[in-house]
Amino acid sequence: MTSEGSEDGAPAESSEEQTGSSATREDGAPAESSDRAGRGTTREDATDPQAAIDEASERRQRERDPRVYEHTAGDVQEGVPFIGAGPGDPGLLTVTGKELVEGADLVVHAGSLVNSELLDEYCDDAELVNSVGKDLEELIPLMRDAYEDGRDVVRLHSGDPAIYGAALEQMDALEHEGVPTYFVPGVTSAFAASATLRTQLTLNETANHVAFTRPQGKTLDPEDDHIAEFAEMGDVTTCIYLGTHAVADTMDRLLDDGVDPDTPVTVVYHASWPDEDIVEGTVATIGDRLEDAGYRASAMVIIGQAGTGAGYERSYLYGDWANRGPNDGETEADD
Repeated sequence: MTSEGSEDGAPAESSEEQTGSSATREDGAPAESSDRAGRGTTREDATDPQAAIDEASERRQRERDPRVYEHTAGDVQEGVPFIGAGPGDPGLLTVTGKELVEGADLVVHAGSLVNSELLDEYCDDAELVNSVGKDLEELIPLMRDAYEDGRDVVRLHSGDPAIYGAALEQMDALEHEGVPTYFVPGVTSAFAASATLRTQLTLNETANHVAFTRPQGKTLDPEDDHIAEFAEMGDVTTCIYLGTHAVADTMDRLLDDGVDPDTPVTVVYHASWPDEDIVEGTVATIGDRLEDAGYRASAMVIIGQAGTGAGYERSYLYGDWANRGPNDGETEADD
């Protein structure tokens, strides 16, 4: 789906929701596997997730996790992978993500933010647990116990878990419980939207910068909303996540701040989903047009000329005077 979380008001629904439970022995004690048993604490003495988050943050201020230097982003590592499911279309799940999901015994997924077609296609043999409505105090023991029971556990986020998700806090809490974790990147909705629009987010002489941002609201104070600043720069493509419901208010603020009312705005609803739709306008008109379309969630809002693909100049990359290597091979150049 187009958003990376449910804060934009996306419905928290899933076609397959099951309650998760770990295996137990006949005497009621948690079942154990030979290689994972005893790594974490028991459910009764599980650590407060906030304490685990604070501890991990303090540790990172002192030093990097050694695994940073031991693995690349494509490596399959030990532990629970936090996988980006991509924007919606199952075909945009990465190869590594697909292989891990297909081999999972337990998939904890982000509800309706993950396309049910992906779950149907790749999770036939897995227990599915919808994470919507569950807090860390419920999710962490669920994943920890399943992992310690020897099950292959996958945490499936929409889009890319590095963009407006809550992956790291879950990972820190699991690590504190003795469960290793790692990221598997995914395709974020801004990239799916630009592909749909047949354009780039950066274009020579049109947009040299990209801003991933979100509007003010229940979880973001007004002073931390910088959308107007990005729009006023002129050569920035501003990609707004988690803000479909607030487009009209956002555009009103931009107008009040002096942003050119004719600045193009393109909204891609459900980028890469079967019901994908595009609403086009300007800072002055997009609010009314989106309201007429009836979309309140799950759209990527792109402010700037790059969203139209118009007005750009030929790049330096393939010009006669582009940077060349010693053998006239291509080297890095401005694009």
